[in-house]
Amino acid sequence: MKTLPRQIAILCIGTALSACAAPPPSPTAPPEYAEADCHPDADAGQPQYIVGYGSLMQDESRKRTSPQAGPAHPVEVSGFRRGWFAKGDPVGFSTTYLGVTPDPHGRVNAVVYAVETSELVATDRRESSYCRKSVPMTAIKTLEQGTFEVAAGQAWIYVNRPQAIAAPSARYPIVQSYVDIFLSGCLEQEQRFALNGFAQRCVATTGNWSEHWVNDRLYPRRPFIYQPRSRQIDALLARNLPEYFARIRIEGAHME
Repeated sequence: MKTLPRQIAILCIGTALSACAAPPPSPTAPPEYAEADCHPDADAGQPQYIVGYGSLMQDESRKRTSPQAGPAHPVEVSGFRRGWFAKGDPVGFSTTYLGVTPDPHGRVNAVVYAVETSELVATDRRESSYCRKSVPMTAIKTLEQGTFEVAAGQAWIYVNRPQAIAAPSARYPIVQSYVDIFLSGCLEQEQRFALNGFAQRCVATTGNWSEHWVNDRLYPRRPFIYQPRSRQIDALLARNLPEYFARIRIEGAHME
């Protein structure tokens, strides 16, 4: 029994030496986007605005997330470019969505609308694959005729995370149902505010249109049943993107 303390001492020394020899644990790599950087805190004491450039341009789509939001106003925003480069979820069947990235020479037509802080948080959840970025008020130009002006407060736009940017592909195509939401919102603004050419400008200021484009409308040969603006949308696309419009394929159809 007298040798037990000595054995314990030897065991402790050996354990300590092993710990010294082991390499230190590697530090956890910081995330590419910190949450605070991706969704910065809003100043609750100031009016809050969201710039919508894709699905948020359409009344029905926007109000699903922000039912109490103020009316949408047509604007032109400088310092950003819009395109089909927001890669969707890699799980299952997916698509490529609209996105924007900062571009000092870029301009996009869009809408701006006022929200409460709670609706800003709800939109963050909706646009969880994007980051909310501040837009200088000086970069927002009102297009409607009237007294509306965004002069004070904080304005935000949802930009793409760099790791989620990719061109449309066979696996992540542009889908017509999303194009319909986008362009129907553009047509709503054009007609509501008598802005001739606003919808055409939506097409012209959007890049990365692609041959990887499928018609996934519920009734693609009778789309007006569920998309009342389908004829206007198709005419707009055929006129401005004839090379791509002619190659849209019906979802699930196999070309000979």
